Amino acid sequence: MEHAYLGIDVGSISTKGVIIDKDNRILSSEYRWTEGDPIGAVKELVRSLEAGFDKEKYKIVATGTTGSARKLAGTIVGATMVKNEITAHAVGTTTFYPEVRTILEIGGQDSKIILVENGVAVDYAMNTLCAAGTGAFLSSQAKRLGIEVEEIGDIALRSKHPTPIAARCTVFAESDLVHKIQNGHSREDIIAGVCNAVVANYLNNVGKGKKIESPIVFQGGVSKNTGVVAAFERTLGCKVIVDENGHLMGALGAAILAKKSGNRNEFDFSMEEMEFHTREVTCGRCTNNCEIICVYRNGQMIDFWGNRCERGANFK
Repeated sequence: MEHAYLGIDVGSISTKGVIIDKDNRILSSEYRWTEGDPIGAVKELVRSLEAGFDKEKYKIVATGTTGSARKLAGTIVGATMVKNEITAHAVGTTTFYPEVRTILEIGGQDSKIILVENGVAVDYAMNTLCAAGTGAFLSSQAKRLGIEVEEIGDIALRSKHPTPIAARCTVFAESDLVHKIQNGHSREDIIAGVCNAVVANYLNNVGKGKKIESPIVFQGGVSKNTGVVAAFERTLGCKVIVDENGHLMGALGAAILAKKSGNRNEFDFSMEEMEFHTREVTCGRCTNNCEIICVYRNGQMIDFWGNRCERGANFK
């Protein structure tokens, strides 16, 4: 049988997964909402990936996880590689775009920028508390304007005079948007202004002080919004590349890293039928009182983390 590799990216808003072959071709992929339940999201993700995967021809011999819940996901799927999202996104992007110099990434609640030299990530930054440069801001403004978030791009591109909207933070932007609506600005111009505000907030916060150079690859869920893509190109004065699988790039990077690592462990799809749960307990073996996260599979503890000294290294 031919070898295949699984990559899973679990974020606060969405959970993504891909299965690739030895040539990095996607054999199966899935994107779904996390909905505050990373364990449930991963199990459903695996179930969907299995439905589109040819198990007669391929077997998964290595698995990588990334994202904010990468350690938890790695434990329940038996990952052979667990990596942070900066590394995963950089590896995924440079694999398909070796000349890339800047990676822009905007998701539902977070965003990041990665600077690349000679195929290696040399600098990065992530958003802090402000959501004005994320997909959540776009979604909330679309709801306020009575449209679907998927419609924003097409409507924004019809604008001839985008409405200036304060981009310093979500509160200022929303207040200014309401003011502009009441003043009679057209819906097209306001929506184009919202796209510009997302870009301005991103560049002023996440990209502040960074030297953004071409080629530029834009990824994450917001990269599907043509209005935001156009706003980036106007502001930066150059072409911005959007890959059709840009929303899966973290998962692709995780799968590629798992393939390259050389660590092998055949993936068992039966994990989707197993019961997993977590429990937080206090170690209490020293004055640190570390909060230990324990992960259980069918009632048996399979992993734990959170100890800050050797006294908790054998926590049970």
